[in-house]
Amino acid sequence: MKIIGITGGIGSGKSTVCRLFAEYGIAIYEADSRAKAVIAQNEALMLAIKKQFGENAYLPDGTYHRKYIADIVFQQPEKLAQLNALVHPAVRQDFIDWFAEKQINYSHTFVLKEAAILYEAGTDKDCDAVITVYAPKNIRIQRIIKRDDISIPEIRSRMQRQWADAKKMQKADFVIYNDGKHDLPSQVKTFMGKI
Repeated sequence: MKIIGITGGIGSGKSTVCRLFAEYGIAIYEADSRAKAVIAQNEALMLAIKKQFGENAYLPDGTYHRKYIADIVFQQPEKLAQLNALVHPAVRQDFIDWFAEKQINYSHTFVLKEAAILYEAGTDKDCDAVITVYAPKNIRIQRIIKRDDISIPEIRSRMQRQWADAKKMQKADFVIYNDGKHDLPSQVKTFMGKI
């Protein structure tokens, strides 16, 4: 069974594209949501994060203190690298476990591994092929404004921390255009016919 990575910049519409694949019965590993679960449940990782960032990394009830960590890592790139060095291996192992389970009684020839920072984290190397979802920046910004309660400067800051669209598209094996000009379902159907 193949692992197909799916990535794209913030607001590109990866979730929308994944929902279309899910209609075909394709299993989807959502790395961002799984990372949140791993950070909240993996005791070894929780201890390592507390050791690196202090006891305030988790609230008294055991909840991950996202704002506290975000305030640290987004102002200090070396701290973000330290956090990623802890989280990425734990998420990679979580994916390995998930993939092993999917190989039992799963009728399709591939699964999707959705990750916003697939290339940046180096996990594209674990994939047999990669789909990049593309949308122009102005469309992405409008989508994020509707979806999230964050400012345009914060959106631009997040975009700058990800690879440029052109770089992702150049490395991709397949590009899905989510720009309002190309039909998404037909692009997904085309991919399904190629794999």
